[in-house]
Amino acid sequence: MSSPDLDQLPGFRRRFRVTPGEGVVRSEVEDDFHCMGVLLHHEDGVATLLEPVMQRAPWNTCPGAPDQLKATFTGKRLAEFPRCGQKTANCTHLYDLALLAAAHADDKDVLVYDVLVSDAIDGERHAELRRNGETLLRWSDRDFLLTAPAELAGTALTALTPWIEAQEPALREAAKVLRWASMIAHGRSIPLEQQSDATRMPPNCYTFQPERAVRAHRVGESKDFSTGPLVPLEETVTGL
Repeated sequence: MSSPDLDQLPGFRRRFRVTPGEGVVRSEVEDDFHCMGVLLHHEDGVATLLEPVMQRAPWNTCPGAPDQLKATFTGKRLAEFPRCGQKTANCTHLYDLALLAAAHADDKDVLVYDVLVSDAIDGERHAELRRNGETLLRWSDRDFLLTAPAELAGTALTALTPWIEAQEPALREAAKVLRWASMIAHGRSIPLEQQSDATRMPPNCYTFQPERAVRAHRVGESKDFSTGPLVPLEETVTGL
């Protein structure tokens, strides 16, 4: 079966944009549920200042996460960012933006990742990742189990780490971006009332830590970029 044209199908859209400059790099993400950015200042390979911005976030507790991100990375060497840990103590999206900023701080050109994940078609979702417009990865899943490509069929999205780590660095980064987006995309099919009790969520991010989960409630606006003229990150995240 040939891969469907995801541009023509309703579904989840996510875009990352990383813009390097002299001593500073801007990293942004927008998707159905989030619009965030991080401005990372650096000198001699060390993070001197992080300026995180949350333009759109799904929980009332999310705006506390920027301070946690600053505490996690300020003063750290950029090369050490992936080994800092503490992802579950942070907003996972800001955390990923910080890692992307650190990884591409010395690049000369803008980097754009686009992820498209279709809504389920006969129970199956199809996902694609493009880097600067070029398709790098495609896969399909049914209930978080991959059905294609054949080499990955039967593997859970959560069990892809060995395969991802075996890839060359650029593809490894892309695969991580696609896996996380594929998991987030499932939120489109879950009724809002079933995903609005943070105390039922595993403690895998800033808001879902027990001390905040008890007072968290949904506040964020959701957008559908697949059924109209809207484009993720059409403009720079406000405040960056």
